Amino acid sequence: MTAELDQLRARLREVTDRLEIRELFDRYVVALDTVCERGYGDDWFRSVFTEDAQFVFPIGTHRGVRGFAAFQREARSWWEGTHHVSANHLVELDGDRATLRAHQLATHVHGPGGPEEHFRVGGHSEVRAVRTAAGWRFHRLVFRIAWTSGEPLESMRGVDF
Repeated sequence: MTAELDQLRARLREVTDRLEIRELFDRYVVALDTVCERGYGDDWFRSVFTEDAQFVFPIGTHRGVRGFAAFQREARSWWEGTHHVSANHLVELDGDRATLRAHQLATHVHGPGGPEEHFRVGGHSEVRAVRTAAGWRFHRLVFRIAWTSGEPLESMRGVDF
């Protein structure tokens, strides 16, 4: 009976860890579209990322959670609107460390005077997570683009999509 309970506890922790990591990523993806409207600041991003997190995107990189809210707000402000969707969250657990791969589709809507066709991106995020005293947090997030369609911003010419 004790062995069975230990197995159930281990399985429950694994399932809970996977759900917590997936939810953390979903919270981040929702923030991509709402960072300006909801006024997310660095303190909110500390509920998702470690203090020394690394961020790698085709449009630029950022290190540390300090200033990340402003980095995200600036990127979001380039567009009239955005809509990010994520799926296929694959979590691999290794004790107090984990990796997550999640596919993403993003639609970027140009503002007045911009091209009519939205700029769309398909790709995936590769994320490293660590268990902290406050729960799981992301330590490194890399977004890799698989394809694009539509017109990017003029300022994005030369970005390696």
